[in-house]
Amino acid sequence: MIVVAGEALIDLVPQGAGALAALTPALGGGPFNTAVALGRLGSSTAFCSRVSRDAFGEALLERLRATGVEVSSVQRGAEPTTLAVATVAADGSAAYSFYVEGTADRLFTEPEALPAGTRAVSFGTCSLVLEPGASEYEAMMREASARGVFTALDPNIRAGLIPDADAYRARFRGWLPSVSLLKLSAEDAEWLGGSPREWLAAGPTAVVVTQGGDGLTVFTREGAEYAVPGERVTVVDTIGAGDTVNAALLHGLAERDALSDEGVAALGAEGWESLLGFAARAAAITCSRAGAEPPYAHELEPQAL
Repeated sequence: MIVVAGEALIDLVPQGAGALAALTPALGGGPFNTAVALGRLGSSTAFCSRVSRDAFGEALLERLRATGVEVSSVQRGAEPTTLAVATVAADGSAAYSFYVEGTADRLFTEPEALPAGTRAVSFGTCSLVLEPGASEYEAMMREASARGVFTALDPNIRAGLIPDADAYRARFRGWLPSVSLLKLSAEDAEWLGGSPREWLAAGPTAVVVTQGGDGLTVFTREGAEYAVPGERVTVVDTIGAGDTVNAALLHGLAERDALSDEGVAALGAEGWESLLGFAARAAAITCSRAGAEPPYAHELEPQAL
C-alpha cells in the first residue's frame, strides 16, 4: 500500500484567453493527482486527506474510488472545497491562484494510524503550507519516518500561498531528515535554494530533479548522478505532469521491491535510467492531453517496467 497524504481541490481551467475567459472545473491538487496516477498504474493506493461534503468533494472521492484508490482514511468536513484558478501560458505551463480560507482540506488532523500494509507515504504541495493542517501533515511525516516507512516529498512550490519564504525554506530543510525520496522541479529547486548534494547530506537517499521537456536527473547519496531526456510530445498543458512523475517513481520502486533506503541505494545506473525513463514517458502522456489526466498502465505497456 502506498499512501498519498495531502489536498484534493478543484482547478478552474480557462477555456480561452483573457482574464474573463470561461472557467471549467477540473479535479485536482498535487497529492490527489498523484493518488489517481498511482491507481491508474496499478499500485495499491490509499488517499489520506480531509475532503468537503459539498458536490466538489463528492466528485473528488468518486474519481478516487473509480481509480481503485482506498478512501477509508479520508476525513470529511462541512467546509467548502479549495479552489485553484489556473492560468495556462502559450507553452502549456500553468500558474495558479488559490481560494483557501475556511476550506475543508486545511483542517486535516493526523490519523491515529496508517492503513494496514503501508509501505510508503507521499507528501507535498499546499497541504504542507496551510495551517493548521500543515503541522499535522508534518507530524505524520515524522511519525512515518520514525517507524521506518519510506517517505516521499514533492514540495511543488506555490509561492503565492507562502507568506514567509525564508521560514518555509527553513521548515523544508527541517523535513529532510524524515524524507527518503525528494522529488522536485528545477524551478522548485531554484526557489528553495541549496543543491541536491546539500539536501542528500541532510537525509534523503535520492533526489530527483525534473527539467520539464529536458528530462529528469537523479542524485544519489552514494554520489552517483543519472539523467534521461524528456519524451517529445505535443504539449496541451503541463497540469499534473510533476504529479505523474512522482507517482511513476513510487510505482516503479514498488514494482522493484525497492521502497526502502536499501532498495533505492541498490538500483544502480541501469535501474535508475529505466525508472526515470518510465516516469518521463508517463509525464509526456499527461502533457499530451488537457488537465491532469495521467496514463493507465496499458498505455505504457509497450515500454513497460
